[in-house]
Amino acid sequence: MSTILAFAGSNSSTSINHQLVTYLTTQLKNTSFELFKLSDMDLVIYSEDEQRENGFPSSINQIYKHIQASKGIIISVNEHNSNPSAFFKNVLDWLSRLDRKFLEGKKIFLLSTSNGARGGMSSLEVVKNMLPRFGAEIIDTYALASFNENFSIEDKKISNPTINKEVIEKLHQFEAGLQ
Repeated sequence: MSTILAFAGSNSSTSINHQLVTYLTTQLKNTSFELFKLSDMDLVIYSEDEQRENGFPSSINQIYKHIQASKGIIISVNEHNSNPSAFFKNVLDWLSRLDRKFLEGKKIFLLSTSNGARGGMSSLEVVKNMLPRFGAEIIDTYALASFNENFSIEDKKISNPTINKEVIEKLHQFEAGLQ
């Protein structure tokens, strides 16, 4: 059985991207998964000096091991000023210094969401172009627009039936491609 690692590229304790990823893991049919919360990681900002003086943070080694143990990864990225958050970029900086091809052979279903009409699409595009440099194969993408209107926090699921069907179909195609 394939294993999927799922996480949001956010350090917010109330991340809507984490809520989206959490919901999607409940919709997996034949795949084991591990839901990872990056916001629990304790990370300093990457610098060569920091790496030389203190080595790699244990949280980076931990996420690296989880990535290596997975066959596929579901990532939902947040957006700050039309880019991925500095936090997520910092995670990528650390991982790429540990192993430049830390995503080699990994299939990725890349998502984003925001309360705006574009659903974090600008950040999604930046990350979509960045991850293949680390060996990732982007299988599919989806930007969930207007999170507050299309996701029920109470029910912990996508509330718009049309959008839900579209995202779940993409998820199941991604899942089937891992078998």
